[in-house]
Amino acid sequence: MKRVLYAGAATLALASGMVHADGHLAGEQVTVFGPWLGPDQVNVEAVLAEFAKATGADVRYVGSDSFEQQIRVDTEAGSAPNIAVFPQPGLAADLAASGFLTPLTADTDDWVRENYAAGQSWVDLGTFAGADGAEALYGFFYKVDVKSLVWYSPENFEDAGYEVPTSMEDLKALTDQIVADGGTPWCIGLGSGGATGWPATDWVEDMMLRTQSPADYDAWVSNEMKFNDPKVVAAIEEFGAFARNDAYVAGGAGAVASTDFRDSPKGLFSSPPQCYMHRQASFIPAFFPEGTVVGEDADFFYFPAYADKDLGSPVLGAGTVWGITNDSPGAQALIEWLREPIAHETWMARQGFLTPHKGVDTSVFSDPTLKKMNDILLGATTFRFDGSDLMPGGVGAGSFWTGMVDYAGGKDATEVATQIQNSWDALK
Repeated sequence: MKRVLYAGAATLALASGMVHADGHLAGEQVTVFGPWLGPDQVNVEAVLAEFAKATGADVRYVGSDSFEQQIRVDTEAGSAPNIAVFPQPGLAADLAASGFLTPLTADTDDWVRENYAAGQSWVDLGTFAGADGAEALYGFFYKVDVKSLVWYSPENFEDAGYEVPTSMEDLKALTDQIVADGGTPWCIGLGSGGATGWPATDWVEDMMLRTQSPADYDAWVSNEMKFNDPKVVAAIEEFGAFARNDAYVAGGAGAVASTDFRDSPKGLFSSPPQCYMHRQASFIPAFFPEGTVVGEDADFFYFPAYADKDLGSPVLGAGTVWGITNDSPGAQALIEWLREPIAHETWMARQGFLTPHKGVDTSVFSDPTLKKMNDILLGATTFRFDGSDLMPGGVGAGSFWTGMVDYAGGKDATEVATQIQNSWDALK
C-alpha cells in the first residue's frame, strides 16, 4: 500500500489502493461532536476529510469547550450527533448505562486486541455496561496521551557520567548516586492553584501500575479495592520515597507542596543544575525556559517498571474514546474506518497525536519527539487511563488532591488514604 506525503504540507493524501474510495455513503451526513477547538479542530477535520474522500459522506465536526455538559443535554433531548468523542471514558460509560450508546460491531474487540499495542487494555477501557447491565465494547480509542515520562538534560547527564535507567531499580540507584555525588536528583512541585496536589496523583497511579497488577489498579479506581488498602498505601509510600526525602528533592521535601508544577522543571536548566530529573506528562515542555529544544537541551525517558516484579511495561496516560450516539450506516463506517492506518497517519503528520496502532508508519511523524513518545506507547504491555479522572469528581479532583498535599507535608499515608476513602464513602 502506497503512502504519499505532500511536500510542504503536513497532510497525507489518500493514495491509490489504500482505502477503496467507492462513494457508498454519498449524500449521507455524518455528524461528529467533540472537545477539540483551535488547531486540534483543524487536525481532526483533516482526518475526517479523508474519510469523506473515501466514502463520499458529508462529514461535519462541531467542537465545544462545554462538551461534557452538552453531550448529556443532546442525548437526553434525542438530538445527539452520530459520533461523540469523549475526553474521558467515564462519561461514555455513563451514557452507555443510560442506553445512549450503540455497541460497536462484533469484530471490533478482536481487531483492537490484535492491532493495538497492549490491545486488551484498550478493549477493557472501551467496554461498558449497557442499560440492560450487559457489557459490550462501546468505545474506540483514537488519539492518546502519555504520562509515564521522566524529563532530564542530556548535557547534565553526560557531564556527570549518568546513563538513562531502564528499570525502577536502576532509577533508584541513580537517585542515590546523584546524592552521593553532591547533587539533587529530583524536582517535584504539586502547586496548581485550586488544583494543587494533582501531580502527585499521577505519581501514585504510575506506582500502582509498577507495584500491583492491572486488575488491582482497576479495582482501586472503581473503589472495589478501598483507598486505604495496604496495596494503595504502599503505592503512596513509593511516591513518598522520592518526594519526602530532603536529599532527593530540590528545596527539600518541605518545598514539594508549595512549588508550582509549572516552575518545578526549571531546576533542570540552572547552572549548576538544581535537579537532574522531573517526572511529568508530555505537555511539560510548554513550561521549560524559552528557547529550550526538546531532543537537545531536554529529553525524556520512560518512567521504568521494576525488573523483579514481572509486571511488563505499563504506561499511564489519557486519550479520547469515540462512541456512536446516533446510529447510522455512516456512523458505523466511520468507526470502522478509524482502523485504517491513514486515519492515524493523517494526524501523525501534523501535531499533537499519539496512537497505539501497530500498523502505522511512524516515519510520517512531523516531530521526532512525538515519534519517541509513540515508541513508548507501542512498547506498552499495559495501558491504563489516568485513575483520578475516572474517580468521582469529589475524590479524583478533590480529596485525592488535598490528601496528597497532606501526605507530602508529612502526614501518615494510611491516615491520608483513610480520609480519602471516607470522602468516597460520603458520596455513595
